[in-house]
Order: sequence, then C-alpha cells, then structure tokens
Amino acid sequence: MSLSAASYAQSPHPFVPAEFEVPETLETERFRLRMLTVNDVVKDYDAVITSKEHLHEIWGPGWPEGLTLEQNLIDLGWHQKEFQRRRSFAYTVVSPDESRVLGCVYIYPTRKAGYDAEVYLWARQSELASGLETELAQSVKQWLGANWPFKNAAFPGIDIPDEEWERIEELKR
Repeated sequence: MSLSAASYAQSPHPFVPAEFEVPETLETERFRLRMLTVNDVVKDYDAVITSKEHLHEIWGPGWPEGLTLEQNLIDLGWHQKEFQRRRSFAYTVVSPDESRVLGCVYIYPTRKAGYDAEVYLWARQSELASGLETELAQSVKQWLGANWPFKNAAFPGIDIPDEEWERIEELKR
C-alpha cells in the first residue's frame, strides 16, 4: 500500500458514496473474491509465506519477512475493519471451493491527480506460471468498471510503472 492510500484512508472524505452497495464477491470459473477476514488467517498466511519471493518483487524486500501468524491476524483484522467502515476494501482471492487462498486484491483511496482509487493485487507464487495474476488483474479491471463508482482506478506496478506512479502529483484534500 502506498503512503498516499494510507493517509487518505484516515481522511474524513468518503471513499465511496453512502448509497453505494459494495460488491460482496466477484466469481469466475477459476477464483472467487470476497472480503478478507480474520477467519482467513491460516490459509492467507500459507499463501503469503509460500509466495515470499513474488511478494518481495511487488512490495519490496521488507515484507513479509518475519511475519508471524499473529501479526497476520492483526493485519487481517485491520483490513476487515477498514472494509466494514468503507474506507478501503481488501478481498481475498480463493479457489471456487474456498480450499485455498490464491492471492489478494486491495482497493484504496488515492490522492494522486487523475485517479480515484489505487488497486494492488497479487497471486500465489505457485499460480504465476498459469497466468492467474494476469487473469485476476483483467477480471478486477472489468469488475471495477461495471460495478464500482470509480471513473479511473489506477493499478500501480501493473499498468503504471512504480517510478512513474511516484512522480504523479498528490492532491490536497
């Protein structure tokens, strides 16, 4: 998560309109998205720990080094509360039968000029060769366009190189 998303999540400005019904799920033949909760801690932890190398490529070398199950539980609790408060939205990506966590999708507010949301995602390292992460990104883009109130959601690190994203002006709110 970028610092702009973190600071905006603390802002009194609503991320989505009060009347907007936040989608509970996105379902495809290959995966299901639903709210990430503390009940996912064991399966999520397994996905994170077995995907360390890939997560280092996305988030940098500091995470998830040293992550414990307890720390993961705290993180999931924070994401769950933010979702319930409609300040940011973290979805777990699970297999259709929910037996495995396959990744995560994070939808955050942004202060970046020209954008109204920041979207980050990752897929389990063991699923990368099968193209899951690319399929996930395409599905999420379509889902956001059809079911969310955003006019221009950014996908830093996917559609916008990180260096370019960091140079985009931040608006004051």
